[in-house]
Amino acid sequence: MPKPNDRSNQSRVPGLDLLRLVAVAAVVFYHYGFWGPASHGVPQVALPYLASYAQYGFLGVPIFFTISGFVIAYSAEGRTPVGFAIARFSRIYPTFVFCMTLTFATILLLGGTNFEVSFAQWLANLFVAAPALGQSYVDTSYWSLVIEIVFYAWVATFLALGLFPRRIDAIILVWLGITFANELTIDAPIFEKLFIADDSGFFAVGLLIYEHYRGRRDLKLYSILALSVGTSVFQAIHKLEHLGVHTGGAFDARIVAAICLVSIAVTFLATRIRRLPLPAGFVLAVGGITYPLYLLHMQMGYTILAGVAPVRNAELWTTAIVSGAVILAWATWRFVERPGHRWTKDSMTAFAAKLGWRSHPKATVANESTPASTRS
Repeated sequence: MPKPNDRSNQSRVPGLDLLRLVAVAAVVFYHYGFWGPASHGVPQVALPYLASYAQYGFLGVPIFFTISGFVIAYSAEGRTPVGFAIARFSRIYPTFVFCMTLTFATILLLGGTNFEVSFAQWLANLFVAAPALGQSYVDTSYWSLVIEIVFYAWVATFLALGLFPRRIDAIILVWLGITFANELTIDAPIFEKLFIADDSGFFAVGLLIYEHYRGRRDLKLYSILALSVGTSVFQAIHKLEHLGVHTGGAFDARIVAAICLVSIAVTFLATRIRRLPLPAGFVLAVGGITYPLYLLHMQMGYTILAGVAPVRNAELWTTAIVSGAVILAWATWRFVERPGHRWTKDSMTAFAAKLGWRSHPKATVANESTPASTRS
């Protein structure tokens, strides 16, 4: 298998940048074509003729989880638990605080009788998992970020124990075993949250695609990958019962299964593409805007629509607000996320070094400069 330091020229996976954009576009489509009127009752967020298609956009989030499994395995390789934690924190937290605060301010100014926020809610959201502190999310999209953080915590723990990625097969098999034991028996919320039992299959698929990416080829890998793919499809279909009750939507399990299988196949193929016939800067920006766009597009858009937009001309207003969210996401990535990420990472790495905590094992210190788009 290639070592991390032997892959400096392969440190970007450009196909995943484009796939991220597809995933976030699916989520935006879901929130504006289906979720808004179904869950929030905001008449301005109503494009009923799109609902039967948009309702499947929720599967954009599991695509993110699959990509995350791949990227996190890449990020963890050649790092200590401290280095991994710094990389993850600096990557997600500064942007999250900025976008959450911007959404909070928008609701405060324009929410009126439709949406309300409080300072206590903002303060609790600084800890990301606001419901654990008795407050609701400023934007309910943040639930998936909590799932990601739990996943990071498990990876950091296994790194500290020396089990990741050395015992990746055993970790995934135990993880999937816990998933099915919980989902098919007591379905306890604590196990669901602690072991990510609703989405474990997608993360596992991403981890195993990374194993293949770094050169592994064996029957055991393919067998566990098949089990993980099957688990992903099961989990996606299992969610339909809750979604149907909550939104009143009628979902076709066969369509959900097909979307899952195609998405996983496309993710795998994306990791096999070394170059794209597109400018590198454009591909970098496409991948860069997806995180702030995910954080900014929903609740802020709903608030603006409900506060200032008439019920008529919903298509025009929706197009304008989504376009504005894309521009704002680009500005956030360019002027907030990139410098904030670098400054936070450098500051935390320097502080850790003063405490004698290395970010990289001595043998891989040279890999510190690997581009952030994949490793960070």
